[in-house]
Amino acid sequence: QVQLVESGGGLVQPGGSLRLSCSASGLTLDYYAIGWYRQGPGKEREGVSCIGRSDGDTYYADSVKGRFTISRDSAKNTVYLQMNSLKPEDTAVYYCAAPHRCYSGAYYSSDLPFDYWGQGTQVTVSS
Repeated sequence: QVQLVESGGGLVQPGGSLRLSCSASGLTLDYYAIGWYRQGPGKEREGVSCIGRSDGDTYYADSVKGRFTISRDSAKNTVYLQMNSLKPEDTAVYYCAAPHRCYSGAYYSSDLPFDYWGQGTQVTVSS
């Protein structure tokens, strides 16, 4: 059974850091583009970051550029999202997913095709 599982969320103070992990069972993440998406309270889901399948190119939303870094660890079959300088507006449920491709700015639309989604992990940035 194919599963994407997020971990690493939690409560952090503004200016702090968290590292989210997206691990997989039943599939090899290197063969997929993997993105991070988030949905804040009362907000629509939005793209945060994405890493390409073959070229490994990375994409970021303007709101997180320079603060977040997406990376892969092929040996661990895991994709990470390092989040630094966190702000209260980063508070959201973060999901990893496998889109058919990445888009500039980690663009997300519910009309785009996705192969898999994780269940999400809560990130709360608050003092």
